[in-house]
Amino acid sequence: MLDIEVIDRPSAAAAALEPVRSQLLSELREPASAATLATRLGLKRQKINYHLHALEEHGLVQVADTRKWGGLTERLMVASATSYVVSTSALGPVGADPNRTPDRLSASYLIALGARLVREIGVLQRAATGAGKRLATLAIDTEIRFRSAADRASFTRELTEAITTLAARYHDETAPQGRSHRLVVTAHPSPAKPQGKEVQ
Repeated sequence: MLDIEVIDRPSAAAAALEPVRSQLLSELREPASAATLATRLGLKRQKINYHLHALEEHGLVQVADTRKWGGLTERLMVASATSYVVSTSALGPVGADPNRTPDRLSASYLIALGARLVREIGVLQRAATGAGKRLATLAIDTEIRFRSAADRASFTRELTEAITTLAARYHDETAPQGRSHRLVVTAHPSPAKPQGKEVQ
């Protein structure tokens, strides 16, 4: 089971987003049978089986084990991942793309960058998993509270200079065994107010 699976097919996204199926994916972090799920969710087993078959068709659940009950074989199903993210690939040509957003200081551009990150890492993760390899990635996540807009501007300038210097030092266009990596650095206001209250 993956920690996170990126869904990039429209039909799979539609299956995962259907309310009952989404609930089943949540319940199937541990293997369970249709009968167990029916009792747990208060639904008929036939309805559970219908939704499980739909999820199985899209590779979102799989058989974890089988057990015999008299002349019947009961299948224990498990989700393909602990959680899921829908890639903009599932939206086709209307999916967010940073190349279509000229204002690089806009929230729209930042959202499009995030969408591209999900799309690209999803493809790379699937390939790495299929090859039995680990995908080499780096993520830095921190929070900074600036005293003023001037401090924020100074930080932005210094960060840009530092990244430019590091990129110039380590980038080698001619390295025969080299591999290009994408570096994305973003900053946006924290969703919480300074007092810790939720933003409405």
